[in-house]
Parts: sequence; C-alpha cells; structure tokens
Amino acid sequence: MSRATLNCADDGILTINGEFGFATASDLLTQGQNLVNRRKELTIDLSGVTGSDSAGLALMLEWMDQFKAAGQQLHFLNVPESLLEIARVSNLADLLPLADI
Repeated sequence: MSRATLNCADDGILTINGEFGFATASDLLTQGQNLVNRRKELTIDLSGVTGSDSAGLALMLEWMDQFKAAGQQLHFLNVPESLLEIARVSNLADLLPLADI
C-alpha cells in the first residue's frame, strides 16, 4: 500500500514525503484540512514526493481553494517536474502559487 506523510516544521513549511497521487490523496486531504486556519501563510515542500499523478495536482488545487476561502496564503516549493507537466498540459500551471525560496 502506498503511503504519504505530512510533517509541519515550526517555520511554516510543510513537507510531503511519499506518493502524491490517487492512492494517498484522500488521506493527505484529511491531514491537510487540519492545517487550515492554523497559519496565515503556509509553504508546502514537495521535495520528498516519490511519485505523483493527476490526483496530486487535484489535491494541490483543493488545498489552494481551502486556504483562499480561509483568507490564507499557500505556496508550493520543489514541485516535481512530472507534476508541473501535468499542470501545463491541463492549462493549470499558471494557477499554482510556486514559492521562490
């Protein structure tokens, strides 16, 4: 079974480790919902992602909606090239708030 974890550091950077896709999206969505309203700004670091698919992109978009609705800022850092390519093909790449850290 595929597994993914979210780890939040004190500096407001959330790290995802493991698979970021169909097998883990529901669990990650639940874990991520606990973060809404905790911080005004959050950066999600995807450098620990070992595999991703379109469900990972859908999850990113869902988190964006949740944070926007809560009046918070969300940024993505170290997005895997394969995930960026899915976003480009889907004409969604320009919507992603990519961090410049």
